[in-house]
Amino acid sequence: MSDRLPPLTALRAFEAAARHMSFAQAAAELNVTPAALSFQIKSLEEHLGVPVFRRLNRAVELTAEGEALRGGLSDGFDLISSAWRTARRQAQSNVLTVTAGPAFTAKVLAPRMFDFVQAHPEVDLRFSASLRILDFQRDDIDVAIRFGYGKDDGLHSQVLIEDWIAPMMTPALAETYDTPEKLLHAPLIFDDSVDFLNPRADWRQWFKANGLDAPNIKGAHFSQADHAVDAALTGGGIALARSTVSAGGLIDGQLVAPFDIALTTNAHFRFVCPKGHETKPHVRVFSTWLSDEIATIRNGLPKKTMVPVTEL
Repeated sequence: MSDRLPPLTALRAFEAAARHMSFAQAAAELNVTPAALSFQIKSLEEHLGVPVFRRLNRAVELTAEGEALRGGLSDGFDLISSAWRTARRQAQSNVLTVTAGPAFTAKVLAPRMFDFVQAHPEVDLRFSASLRILDFQRDDIDVAIRFGYGKDDGLHSQVLIEDWIAPMMTPALAETYDTPEKLLHAPLIFDDSVDFLNPRADWRQWFKANGLDAPNIKGAHFSQADHAVDAALTGGGIALARSTVSAGGLIDGQLVAPFDIALTTNAHFRFVCPKGHETKPHVRVFSTWLSDEIATIRNGLPKKTMVPVTEL
């Protein structure tokens, strides 16, 4: 039996059919007819000398030889796809793709993009807003802005800013709810996107930091931090919000954080990229620009007495 490989199209057809266990679905993925896909698989079987599928009534299953072929082919095509994406990124040297959470994208990056584009027209900046941790190679990502405790093993990672968390509201609501005690009866807004924090940094903890017991607090819950901030901006309630995500409203006066005590955690925003990529020209330009913007945000935020949730 010859070791000469069969045509790549036949291998691709088999890999798709083995992954879907359906000729029809594989054909649809590869944009060919089921007959054409069946012909490719038949040619592979003739090349191998044995069947790779058992054709059943309205179904297929792999033979032992098909099983042996499937795993290696899937890994091989993943490597080919990864190499192709890497080559494309090298060819598109002016493209910089950044992923960040929806709230950071909406409240920090988007309002400042015009200034970056004006200063760096040579960079084709693209955003992928997601709470999912995207893979740099598989998802074509150059830079990630991540929030959390940080397990960035094998990556370049630097802290951008350490958030604090405090009640935020419109100036009009602040006139009515001017003490922590009055907040116990206020329309509260919950940001559920930080529920993963341990210890928790929630309303109950903030009240505890102010010497108040709040066993039965209720209010509107939002799964996205920017939605909670937007609700506070409309005057619909008082949000226990993160300083970075709320910075625009705080700095321009649409929101106030009138109470002195703010919660802090070990979670923080980080600038992350593959090791060595931090020195690439476009990554370095974006990193420097973002660090300057973050410094402006930090300097514009009100000063607070920080209470770590670990001490409560």
